[in-house]
Order: sequence, then C-alpha cells, then structure tokens
Amino acid sequence: MANAREGKIFGETLRRLRTERGWTQEDLADAAHLTTTYVGQVERGDKVPSLTVVLKLARGLSVRPGELLTGFSPAVLKALRL
Repeated sequence: MANAREGKIFGETLRRLRTERGWTQEDLADAAHLTTTYVGQVERGDKVPSLTVVLKLARGLSVRPGELLTGFSPAVLKALRL
C-alpha cells in the first residue's frame, strides 16, 4: 500500500500547483501533453507517475521537477518506510 500513499502525496502537490495557477485539469493535460483522465488519476493518487510523466508535468507547469516532490519531507519519507 506504500504506492497508494506516495501517489496521494504526489497528487496533492500536483493539484495545489495546478490550482494556484487557476488551471483546470484539462489546461494542465494540454500543457503537459497528457490526457485529462490521466491527470485526474494522478491527482487522486490512483496512478503513480513515471519519471517521464513527472518531467512532462514539471515542463507543463514551468517548475523544476523537485517542486512536484515537496510533499515528501524527511519526516514523510521516514513514515513511508521505503
């Protein structure tokens, strides 16, 4: 179940960055060259994106890829027991 928790954390960060821009999931999907359905699945934590998708999302949002990982503080990483 670790992937589910990791996906949820990543998805929450993605949703925050998207909504801060006033974008819809469709806006982000267009900018990242992904489908709206996939963006929604990632935001809900249903899908854990590959590195390629993380890079597409970062490019679409015009952020460094690391900004998509800000939800993974040292305390969170320790709790995940990777």
